[in-house]
Amino acid sequence: MNAFEVLGLSVDADQQQVHQAYRTRVKACHPDQFVDREEQKKAQEELIRLNLAYEEALKLSAGRQVGYHTVPGEQAKAIARKLLEQGRYESALLQLGRAETKDDEWYYIQGQLMMDMHQFVSAHQSFREAVRLAPDNNEYRRGALEAALAVKKHQKLPYRVMDWADGILHPRKKM
Repeated sequence: MNAFEVLGLSVDADQQQVHQAYRTRVKACHPDQFVDREEQKKAQEELIRLNLAYEEALKLSAGRQVGYHTVPGEQAKAIARKLLEQGRYESALLQLGRAETKDDEWYYIQGQLMMDMHQFVSAHQSFREAVRLAPDNNEYRRGALEAALAVKKHQKLPYRVMDWADGILHPRKKM
């Protein structure tokens, strides 16, 4: 069964319908309603199945939202790189998020964006995922190291104050 069938919906259901169907079905099979251990176990298994179906159905219905569509990964990365060069970080992130697939290069570009936006923890996570996917790429490893050092450096109070003041005086949010 697909996610919509598990929730008792048609495949063209929107996010609100998905949410409502999920809530209704969870109320009916919640394990706390049962005293018998075997019934609780069955209810728990059904709850897991509903949770997985809910997440999948939300993703699928979100992809059908008006004005939002995915693009091939290479195209999304190329547009994001151009926007990154122009200093339009949020726009670059939005374009990157439209990619149909995420590969090592996708995570590396996301890490670069996060570094430029001074989101060092997120940058480090992105670079680490790029390294996990392509462990022999030294450029990815260098990005992860730089991000880790930035995280450590900016945890110190003087840098936190400077980052705060810099964020107020020079907002980096360019669209």
